[in-house]
Amino acid sequence: MAYWLVKSEPFKWSWDDQVKAGAKGTHWDGVRNHLAKLNLMAMRLGERAFFYHSNEGKEIVGVVEVIREAYPDPAAAPGEPWVVVDFKAVEPLPRPVSLAEVKADPRLSKMALVTSMRLSVQPVTEAEWDVVCALGGLGGLAGKP
Repeated sequence: MAYWLVKSEPFKWSWDDQVKAGAKGTHWDGVRNHLAKLNLMAMRLGERAFFYHSNEGKEIVGVVEVIREAYPDPAAAPGEPWVVVDFKAVEPLPRPVSLAEVKADPRLSKMALVTSMRLSVQPVTEAEWDVVCALGGLGGLAGKP
């Protein structure tokens, strides 16, 4: 089981928008970076990702689940290699975890959110997942399928 982090600018697609999409979820589109695309392609059904508000807020605010694996991005031009993954909201973090908190925690010093800040779809290790869940008030196995 892999874990991930996906970023969205709240004015384009916020956590509240994701929650409103309900159980049918929505596709994660607009990825135009090859490494981020490879991360989308590596995601498997049932895996979880942190939902991160970038630019505004700069904080991890919730957990989403992959409900459909990678398929061609309907907004891509014919022949372009871009893909989307469908997510549904699972649960909000009781307390959002800010980028400043992540950077200040030595246990998260190697997290992609710190080392590859501009990447919009990132892997998260199980240890990082557990730390962020604890910081955000999700105890025990919360946030895990």
